[in-house]
Amino acid sequence: MEPQSMAPKEKIPYWIKIVTVFFLGWVALYATRTIMNPIMGDIQNEFGLSNATLGMIMSIFFLGYAGLNIPSGIMGDKIGKKRVLVPGVILFGAFAAITGIMPTFTFFMFSWLLVGIFQGFFYGPSYGLSSEAIPSHRITLGSAIINSGMAFGTSLGYYISSYTVHEFGMSWRAPFFIIAIPVVLIGLAMWWVVKDKPKTKAEKAAENNGQKLKLSELFKNRNLIAAYITIFAAIYAFFVVITWIPYYLEHERGITGGSVAFVSSLVPWAAIPGSILFSWIADKMGKRKPVLLVMLPLSIIALVSIVFFDSMTVLYIALIGYGIFGKISTNPVLVAVIADNAPKHAYSTSFGVYNFIGMCGSILAPYITGYLTDVTGSLNTGFYFAGALLLVGTIAVMFIKEDNRPNVEGSKAA
Repeated sequence: MEPQSMAPKEKIPYWIKIVTVFFLGWVALYATRTIMNPIMGDIQNEFGLSNATLGMIMSIFFLGYAGLNIPSGIMGDKIGKKRVLVPGVILFGAFAAITGIMPTFTFFMFSWLLVGIFQGFFYGPSYGLSSEAIPSHRITLGSAIINSGMAFGTSLGYYISSYTVHEFGMSWRAPFFIIAIPVVLIGLAMWWVVKDKPKTKAEKAAENNGQKLKLSELFKNRNLIAAYITIFAAIYAFFVVITWIPYYLEHERGITGGSVAFVSSLVPWAAIPGSILFSWIADKMGKRKPVLLVMLPLSIIALVSIVFFDSMTVLYIALIGYGIFGKISTNPVLVAVIADNAPKHAYSTSFGVYNFIGMCGSILAPYITGYLTDVTGSLNTGFYFAGALLLVGTIAVMFIKEDNRPNVEGSKAA
């Protein structure tokens, strides 16, 4: 047998490759989603839609996305995470292009729903793979770097649509074709980089003393329940912001064209340093609860301030503040809560459940915000409602017990 010292060493550690390629995965997901937001007015005019129906476009999309989170997580644990992940990325890129050619609203929505469904193949398998690959003392920071892809993707999507359509005068359909190309290439990069060897039946039987995971077990851990409630509230608020802020800036603040992309991008760009900083603090402390109890109240203040004050200066500060303390920054800390508490033999399923519950917020947020706008005549009501939900999430965090984390050394078993 060849000595281990003679085995070739990778120049770049595998976990760094995983972090890089899943960072690009989040860029792909969010850029595809947010190309829609700056052109919502164009789509509304094209198909003659109410605000509630306009919001329903993203709600239907996230219905498909969230609905596939748990099945894709289960499939990843059973047949191999890579086998679920890669086809999903390539197919959602392909259907993004197909969405751009649909002639009627019904066909447009059906194709857009399929984009959401195939995006649903990403979350559980990707976080299952990254949680297995990233060293435990780097898990929150690694997740933060992966999550920062959301910020880059959100900004990229805003810019693609704002400039191609509102600055260069191209059809509102053009962004769908443009984004499809890099998405498919990122899917191919994942196929090349990701290593995933599905466990044998014997290996699976050896895990957890041969007991199979029951989904009900995930709802018997108070820390997981608190994380589920908090991510629902955080994602609801986040999708109120990224779905409606371009529309709000144009119709309430008179900001148009490329300026919409710039102002809207203050949230995701501010989230990058916020995400990395708070994740580093959470890793350094070895605790998640104190960090979340600072971030969530500040995100509520920032969110409400976006629409409460008429001052443009306050608007900019509020958007930056929400970026620093909001969902993109809190998500890696909550991911660490899941990693600390979820059954190790079912990471993919556990993350799928976590994201499914969270993304239920994304299903409800666009439509409810549009409906509240139609009923009250003001988009502000939707932002206030999102702030109230964040308060509920903050209360949920108070019930997390940091001395009862089964995957953390020194904690009591669950």
